[in-house]
Amino acid sequence: MKIWNGIERFPEDAGRVVATIGNYDGVHRGHRVILSDVVAAAKARNLSSLLITFDPHPLEVVAPEHRPRLLQTRGQKLECLETTGLDAVLILTFNRELAAMTGEQFFEALLESRINLAEVRIGENFRFGHDRAGGVELLTTIGARRGFGVASISAVQIEGKIVSSSGIRQLIRDGRVEAAAAMLGRPYTIRGEVTHGDGRGRKLRYPTANLTTRNELLPRNGVYITEAVTGAARQAALTNIGSRPTFRSGETVVETHLIEFDGNLYGERMEVRFLARIRDEQRFADGAELSNQIARDLAAADGFFENGRLAPR
Repeated sequence: MKIWNGIERFPEDAGRVVATIGNYDGVHRGHRVILSDVVAAAKARNLSSLLITFDPHPLEVVAPEHRPRLLQTRGQKLECLETTGLDAVLILTFNRELAAMTGEQFFEALLESRINLAEVRIGENFRFGHDRAGGVELLTTIGARRGFGVASISAVQIEGKIVSSSGIRQLIRDGRVEAAAAMLGRPYTIRGEVTHGDGRGRKLRYPTANLTTRNELLPRNGVYITEAVTGAARQAALTNIGSRPTFRSGETVVETHLIEFDGNLYGERMEVRFLARIRDEQRFADGAELSNQIARDLAAADGFFENGRLAPR
């Protein structure tokens, strides 16, 4: 998959393409249906498939106070897109100039200068142009005028709810990581570097890896069954997100206890995949009471990994 940063870098001789356009934060199951359609249509016509996306998120420019915390870092997003079979991704810098363009200007003044569109395939709720004034109808009109086809694809629903990036963000904020995984098509994942903590976990007989992450969105404070990935190794784990109220630390931290692991991970990159939520973060009377609760949490994790689900509480 080729990645082009900026319209000026997209090759003028790239040939005709079947494209889709959007933020694609999370590359969730709804996104994948559209991308699969784009890839299949391009192959059927012996053309290239292309995603046109944006960085930063448009709301960061037009309404920073409403900018969402993204589901993925740029690197995670590109890795997910790589698995879809796309031939190329064009990343447009979203700025005030781009935000001021009408839908017609976006296609006719910006894209047409470089991209030879054969088809554009988008979700049925696609919006574009200044103040998001354009939709599928306007795009169809532009396509008829400029010589490219337009097809809209119905939204994916799971248990009667439309799969969307905003809906998934809310599920994660609520700690509903299993429901989020159903919509993503994979567990919600954060990445970062293992850094030194205060060593309390080891004193409690449950050492933890403290993760410093660039991911913007963390699940709601609490204890989660997770999978930790370091290098090529995958390890069953238990992760706490919160401010450690028993010790009154105040700062939100991500602490992961790798089950049946006793090694040094400081300085290593680690990925944490959220599988299920066990409980809210709690304040305990002392370290001994906390240690006893961690033992119960680990028993719940053992049952989950053995049966594939949490036991009723």
